[in-house]
Amino acid sequence: MFSIFDFSLRINGFPIRKAKSDLDKIVGLSADEKKQFIENQKQAIVDFHLENNSFYQKLVGSKNHKNWKDLPVLNKTNLQIPLESRLSKGFSTKTCYINKTSGSSGEPFVFAKDKYSHALTWASNMYRFGLHGIDFNRSLQARFYGITLDFIGNKKERFKDFLSKRYRFPIFDLSDAVLEKVLKKFQTTKFEYLNGYTSSIVLFAKFLRKQNLILKDICPTLKVCMVTSEMLFEDDKILLETQFGIPIINEYGASELDLIAFQNPNEEWLINSETLFVEILDENNNAVPNGAEGKIVITSLFNKAHPFIRYEIGDIGILDEKSTLDKPILKQLIGRTNDIAILPSGKKSPGLTFYYVTKSIIEDDGNVKEFVIKQREIDQFEIEYVSETELDLVQIQKIEQAIALYLEPNLHFAFIRKNTLERTARGKLKQFTSFL
Repeated sequence: MFSIFDFSLRINGFPIRKAKSDLDKIVGLSADEKKQFIENQKQAIVDFHLENNSFYQKLVGSKNHKNWKDLPVLNKTNLQIPLESRLSKGFSTKTCYINKTSGSSGEPFVFAKDKYSHALTWASNMYRFGLHGIDFNRSLQARFYGITLDFIGNKKERFKDFLSKRYRFPIFDLSDAVLEKVLKKFQTTKFEYLNGYTSSIVLFAKFLRKQNLILKDICPTLKVCMVTSEMLFEDDKILLETQFGIPIINEYGASELDLIAFQNPNEEWLINSETLFVEILDENNNAVPNGAEGKIVITSLFNKAHPFIRYEIGDIGILDEKSTLDKPILKQLIGRTNDIAILPSGKKSPGLTFYYVTKSIIEDDGNVKEFVIKQREIDQFEIEYVSETELDLVQIQKIEQAIALYLEPNLHFAFIRKNTLERTARGKLKQFTSFL
């Protein structure tokens, strides 16, 4: 059968056949061979950029870099300069894959991948999705993602969707009337999987719950659902499993890198150790023990066009205690480093703690569809929510009491009911935002 997705990559200059073959060899390595491969590739990518990339040469400077831990940690502020000044010798914007990060960290930037590295990213995606029976060349995707609204950009995205066997649903309006149309599409289309932003897919599941419907009954060809870009809480995962009737797979990735972690059929959140090297570091850039939280720092092992070596992605996470170099497992993704709430007592708390504590109360009766929390002052918070009716005094008091118990007392909240919540240009929902 003709493989349209592979063909579209090849005609754009991405050597997907070689990338797939090379990835298969890496996946087939023994544990000891894999460890040696990672160490060799780390050294090779550093040597290449020290030899061929003036931006990275300047970043490293005259520091002793014989040991891996002596290499600087690259942050997004370092990348806020023109792309041309960050490219390696022999690469240009015309010969690379160029894209821009979403800006969810607050610091968007343009990046480059050489064509082989980008082909490896797609080979990696295909391999991981394939573990769940999904074939990019044949399996039809129900896509819950944002899309640019400018005419040319929109048409380009739609054409990519066609080549990639994806049907994209609108996510900027997820009212019941729109979700009814989504449901009808599932009734008439042989989708094999769902993929998209967690919050949008959760809203669809809540709509199904209200209708007392199971998606698998309506669309029997469905195999699996992959959620990405936003936090997946355990109760939401249970909701999705119940209303969809299929496995729910948690995905964690970054456009400038690759899929970073992807749940396997055993529900282990396996870190991609084929094309990436992932570290968890403390504030002083020292490695923390497995099981301890720290900032996630990632090295792209193959990208020669642009250095992503010890790159601080802006997230906080924990490696599982049983992680090894050849098989690292992500135990928990806590949130973004810039989503920290600073409280009057001086305490610092991940903003998602507020969200999680509030969530356990605010969604009990099924009335609230979704909500976000905004910190306006050190003791002043707003909770914007979408629901059929106003929150009552009992619910508000429960939220305030829970936050006083789990975080600290004397915090003040304004509850604002809205018809829709503000999303990013790409349709992502930011659960907590601090304006301090």
